[in-house]
Amino acid sequence: MARYTDARCKQCRREGTKLFLKGERCNTAKCAFEKRSYPPGEHGKEINRKPSGYAIHLREKQKVRRIYGILERQFRGYFDKASRMKGVTGENLLSLLERRLDNVVFRLGMAPSRSAARQLVGHKHFLVNDRVVNIPSYLIKPGDVIKVKDKSKENIIIKESLDKIKGRTLVSWLKYEPATMSGSLLNVPTRDTIGLPINEQLIIELYSK
Repeated sequence: MARYTDARCKQCRREGTKLFLKGERCNTAKCAFEKRSYPPGEHGKEINRKPSGYAIHLREKQKVRRIYGILERQFRGYFDKASRMKGVTGENLLSLLERRLDNVVFRLGMAPSRSAARQLVGHKHFLVNDRVVNIPSYLIKPGDVIKVKDKSKENIIIKESLDKIKGRTLVSWLKYEPATMSGSLLNVPTRDTIGLPINEQLIIELYSK
């Protein structure tokens, strides 16, 4: 499957906001967005025209795709599933994206970024309800327990990431147990507990045209 392999900071610059694709690095002086906040490319500094309505909708959709690291076809699948669910489509969409296994691993602090979490999941470092799951898009349900495999507890990436989040408060819908290096989903995340600068209504309007 195709995957973006260019510099991730270019994605933040293209969307005009920090997407925190490199985790903690995005909060340091090494962040490229702080140095060059204009769009990438030869004429990046010259782009100052007012975007069209379609461009505004498209950029919001692209921003969300890049935050979660998924491709267009997969993103459209999440949207179709969210539209069939009860409730508000936009909130359903974000809830589904947040419950992806790679995102939950990142939110629990077991990986420094979502891309790192995706790779760690693919390399079979985690158990879900005591069963190895290596599918990053696996949908976590309330009550599911995500645990670092015994053989992976000394993995340097996982250990360093967990050390950096000590003392921090997790999102309210997750619980982490340091003694067992495990976490669980307490409930389905709601819009006000996700805490990302996303205008999901623009995405709904884009796909409704």
